[in-house]
Amino acid sequence: MALEIRQQLKLSQQLVMTPQLQQAIKLLQLSRMELIDVVRQELEENPVLEESSDLPEEKGIEAEAGEGIDGPEAAEDVPEAAPEAEIAEEMPQEPSALRDEVDWQAYLEGYTQSSTAPDIYEDDEDRPSYENLLTRKSTLAEHLMWQLNLSRVDDRIRAIAAEIIGNLGGDGYLQASLEEIAESSGAPLQDVEKALEVVQDFDPPGVACRNLQECLLRQVRHLGMEGSLVETILRDHIAELESRKYQAIARALGVSLDEVLGAAKIISNLDPRPGSAYDSDDIHYITPDIFVHKIGDEYVVVLNDEGLPNLKINSFYRTALSGNSNIDPKAGEYIQEKMRGALWLIKSIHQRQRTIYKVTKSIVKFQREFFDKGIEYLKPLVLRDVAEDIEMHESTISRVTTNKYVQTPQGLFELKFFFNSGISTTRGETIASESVKSKIKEIIAGEDPKKPYSDQKIVEILRQYNIDIARRTVTKYREMLGIGSSTERKRLF
Repeated sequence: MALEIRQQLKLSQQLVMTPQLQQAIKLLQLSRMELIDVVRQELEENPVLEESSDLPEEKGIEAEAGEGIDGPEAAEDVPEAAPEAEIAEEMPQEPSALRDEVDWQAYLEGYTQSSTAPDIYEDDEDRPSYENLLTRKSTLAEHLMWQLNLSRVDDRIRAIAAEIIGNLGGDGYLQASLEEIAESSGAPLQDVEKALEVVQDFDPPGVACRNLQECLLRQVRHLGMEGSLVETILRDHIAELESRKYQAIARALGVSLDEVLGAAKIISNLDPRPGSAYDSDDIHYITPDIFVHKIGDEYVVVLNDEGLPNLKINSFYRTALSGNSNIDPKAGEYIQEKMRGALWLIKSIHQRQRTIYKVTKSIVKFQREFFDKGIEYLKPLVLRDVAEDIEMHESTISRVTTNKYVQTPQGLFELKFFFNSGISTTRGETIASESVKSKIKEIIAGEDPKKPYSDQKIVEILRQYNIDIARRTVTKYREMLGIGSSTERKRLF
């Protein structure tokens, strides 16, 4: 069979995603906090873009032209040539013109950096009080290193102890084996064990342990309870303790049930994550992207623009690109490129807001009974229902509803919350799976903690509400809610 090279014409269709379309899709699936970070970063990197202090003009969302990012049709919604053509017309036609209306020297002098010299106060009264200064709490590693530096240990053990502290997780547990630490530090295993003993004696009690049992035993010894029933249970019967088999522990140790319950109560007050108090992760509160208000008998959807910078093009650079300004052609090309990026960012953000608005309006229409009466009246809903209603693709709806939150009269919910499968009732109707989860949670909340319901018992109770589901479905929903089994929920004290 002979091989040959030939030229061949082939006609095919393909979707080419422009960088602008890719940016619009990326912004669409970002959460509110991520979008603010992207805008802040663009404000720092793009000199043409600036934050406007003026309030944006009020105009209806529905009156604005354009749709959401929706496959190939999105390219028609985003004008690719218009911004470039508009800016190109403003480019100087004669770069070598003698007129120079832009005073670059004065402009640069106005942006000189302020002095970084330390503040000088005439007396102590002018100096701010220490209570008004911002402070940062110590991390677990810093707290342990501070104790290590105060300890009387030789330099060899100190270096190994520092290696151990560096291998601790946020919960305070040692994440590397002693053999790995010995290999990385080049120290013998017995020295690593000595260094581990040093670190485990530090505050908080139970730090640098390798498992939960060792952590709790360390805390018991710190309380001076060596040889007690608490230590015996943790050392020899922790598996039965986790399963709450108190009778079996009492029989094995030859003690009364009340003594075992008393010891179990002491154990329940120990800290299974000793390093959590020094966890430096900041708490991020959820800010809704959109609000749903009830005014009379109607629901009004309002976008939340608070905290999102109001962007605009810097007037100085717009003037610099006009035909009356004499600037270097390369500088003009740079400004034009940055201005094109700024215009696309502003349009993509507006497009993102419009799409979120339309999706929320459609959700309110489908889930009207939920907004009126509560979660028990939540209806089954899939992405295709909303996609067909607002004439967008399902992938667009999926991106919009990811990490977006809405504040409603019933509370704060993620947009994905309103999309769930349906479960048939004994009456032939369909109920949303989230409603079933809410009912299971309500049943468990009202049970006797000394005699919790089994999954089969919950199935029987649900049938009284005309909800017929299998026991394994109850188990799956219970685990999704983060609720333990009846054995784990049992409380004897």
